[in-house]
Amino acid sequence: MEFQKISSPSLRELFVEQLQHMILSDKLKIGEKLPPERQLAEIMQVSRAVVNGGISDLEKMGFLIVKPRSGTYVADYRRRGTLDTLNAIMKYNGGRIRNDEIRSILEVRNALDILAARLCVDHISDEDVQVLFEKVELIRTAQNVSEATQAAFEFQHEFALISGNTLIPLIFQSFQAPIFTLWERFCTLYGIDTLYKSNYKTWSYIRDRDTEGVIDWINYTMTECIIGNWKIYY
Repeated sequence: MEFQKISSPSLRELFVEQLQHMILSDKLKIGEKLPPERQLAEIMQVSRAVVNGGISDLEKMGFLIVKPRSGTYVADYRRRGTLDTLNAIMKYNGGRIRNDEIRSILEVRNALDILAARLCVDHISDEDVQVLFEKVELIRTAQNVSEATQAAFEFQHEFALISGNTLIPLIFQSFQAPIFTLWERFCTLYGIDTLYKSNYKTWSYIRDRDTEGVIDWINYTMTECIIGNWKIYY
């Protein structure tokens, strides 16, 4: 058994986390101006370097905007945010994604899955079909929800790779954390077998090179998750 080093958050990480929570809880309002860095450092009893670095991190995440010769302001993170913003929201909600975010993620994934599957059908070889089959079978043999979720992600990521589009697998990878959360939620509500059967059917359409079939099936399953019998909202 291999043990890993336990590390505590840095002051910069704690600074970022505190301001994230203040913004997400509306203690800091959109458009509100923050105190100068020197004053913030004194109030929070950290170095100015910690504050400067933390503000830089928060600006990249879309939580803050720094205006030269004016100051630092709370940004509208829903307009300026990135996937890092979504991950911060998940942590703030104890790992739960809000319903609006769930629907939005599923809608984006629906479009990406359809594009990946369509291109996959155009490019796939018999050897690729076998690789996909082995990956989808790992969902069926998973011993727990975590293993099933990992297997489902690897199956979907594999047909994104087979698609031949270099960007789709990278986008899939960037969505890994929220997608894991959603598929774990799905398995908890509807069981690993349901996740397996859904992905197996996707594989069967790809195996048969049935472009219209796989597109219709992906549309159907995503619709079921958004407004149908497989809703995964909290």
